[in-house]
Amino acid sequence: MARGVLKDRLRAGEVVHGLLSPNVEMDLVETLGSLGFDLYILDAEHGTAGPREAAGVVRACEAAGLAPLVRPRALDAKLILQFLDAGMTGIMLPGVRGTDDVQKLVEAVKYPPQGFRGLAAMRANGFLVGAENQDAWVARANRETLLLPQIETPEALARVEEIAAVPGIDGFIVGPRDLALALGLPSGPGIPEIESAIDRVVAAAKRHGLVVGTVAPAGARAKDLAARGLSILLHSVTALLKTGAEAYFRAARG
Repeated sequence: MARGVLKDRLRAGEVVHGLLSPNVEMDLVETLGSLGFDLYILDAEHGTAGPREAAGVVRACEAAGLAPLVRPRALDAKLILQFLDAGMTGIMLPGVRGTDDVQKLVEAVKYPPQGFRGLAAMRANGFLVGAENQDAWVARANRETLLLPQIETPEALARVEEIAAVPGIDGFIVGPRDLALALGLPSGPGIPEIESAIDRVVAAAKRHGLVVGTVAPAGARAKDLAARGLSILLHSVTALLKTGAEAYFRAARG
């Protein structure tokens, strides 16, 4: 998928399907892209991948037509810079608690005047040796890079309207399991409190022209979430393997 296409599709109101995974094996990522998914979010929060591994994931995504995004392990501007320079086209930020965190994210991702991202000749901009000059690259990166803070803390949920008003972000990803844990609830997806939280985030996002995503561990769940206004639906590679294996063994042993 060419850079910026995913953001254009979301702005047009399309629903997109993605994978959230710590896997960095290029052949696996490329295979997953051939299955019909639209984006691949490298989970560098729970996984061990760094910018060096991310560059390989980006190459595999480009070959497969996937949009490459990353969830970094921390709100670290230099780490985020390295992921972006490797070619990642979006950031999903965990652990957000309020507008200060989101403003720091914007500043880390955007070049001046919107932010403070540093510039060098790196893979993301074709090492500045192609037809696109520096000014064109800066404008395009600021326009096309996706910023998706996660709503997975009680503080972020309580302040979602304020956070949605921060200029520069494109939407939210609701983390149901961590949000449930933080609220002292026994589980994540599907329980009434989390379903209510998802609807609250969708309502706030719509008022500010933003998109919302969350995990969808089954096709029926994805269909329901899309009908409720969510447009980024995320599966995991392990869950995909599990459901595929279960379906195989039901048929083989049934």
